[in-house]
Amino acid sequence: MTIDQYPADVANLLQHAVFPPLGPGQPVKEVFEQLNALSVKSLSERPLQDREMAEACLSGLWLRFNYLDRSHTISQDLHDATGSYWHGIMHRREPDYSNAKYWFRRTGNHPAMVPLAEKVNQMVANESLDSDTSFLANDRWDPDPMVDACEAAARGKCAKPELLQKAAQFEWETLFEYCYSRAF
Repeated sequence: MTIDQYPADVANLLQHAVFPPLGPGQPVKEVFEQLNALSVKSLSERPLQDREMAEACLSGLWLRFNYLDRSHTISQDLHDATGSYWHGIMHRREPDYSNAKYWFRRTGNHPAMVPLAEKVNQMVANESLDSDTSFLANDRWDPDPMVDACEAAARGKCAKPELLQKAAQFEWETLFEYCYSRAF
């Protein structure tokens, strides 16, 4: 989906989204009221098909704008692979790397990982990768090496943190699209 395929409230928010940081980032205060006004019902004019997926969308939106605590509150109440995935991303950014890996183990092979791997593979097709980013060329998305690479980047030991940021953006977009398409 492209941004303009979402309802106006969501599209307007996403147009103001910056590249997601690998770490916690600073909450984007300018969008707090917009985020706070969102609800499962206001995410779409279409009928709700799956409430948990709509809640997962809300978790993702809070996370996108660096409100990790709000995202965490929502995702920890979603007891499925998708909730675990958002939960894992949040802990990776926090950073709480071992806890992130725990939640990614609970996620398992999430269906959003297939298109994510394809997008990331295309992104790195002509890149020279270092030891911390070589996993980006794998045919299958594995979130654990992403956790390790984010930790290396936080310690200043990753030569290509910009590739990790792009992968994190693709991850967010792919998971959000997955959730949204099932919610409504």
